[in-house]
Amino acid sequence: MKRILVTGAAGFIGYHTVQKLVNEGHYVVGLDNMNTYYDIRLKFGRLDNMGIASSKLLQGTLINSSKYKNYHFIQLNLEDRMHLNLLFTNQKFDYVINLAAQAGVRYSIQKPRVYIESNIVGFANILEACRNFEIKHLTYASSSSVYGLNEKV
Repeated sequence: MKRILVTGAAGFIGYHTVQKLVNEGHYVVGLDNMNTYYDIRLKFGRLDNMGIASSKLLQGTLINSSKYKNYHFIQLNLEDRMHLNLLFTNQKFDYVINLAAQAGVRYSIQKPRVYIESNIVGFANILEACRNFEIKHLTYASSSSVYGLNEKV
């Protein structure tokens, strides 16, 4: 059984990734900061489907799934290096799948600090944790959306 961290676990792709890994029998910890960039009820619904009650969410606290003994969830910002490192210390992950990102190119122009903290600082913290805790493999998805075939930049 592999021990896997999936960041962005309450997002669309993260939820489906977690579901697949859990059903394959892996030990999975899902992580999401539960921001409100889009309708938070979608994230709560996905967590509920995985046995994580929104009423039990507490920042920085690992919650056991009521449906899957091999699934746990933590609400945490990747920018929180201290708690992220504590999670890596306690969970002894083999693999990390980083799907967490602040989406939206327009949002990066409207709120550049939020975008930088989440996508750059958060990802740097993941990279450092993977290096320091000797993670076997890191899978990383793009830090934002890419649409269209624009030739003009």
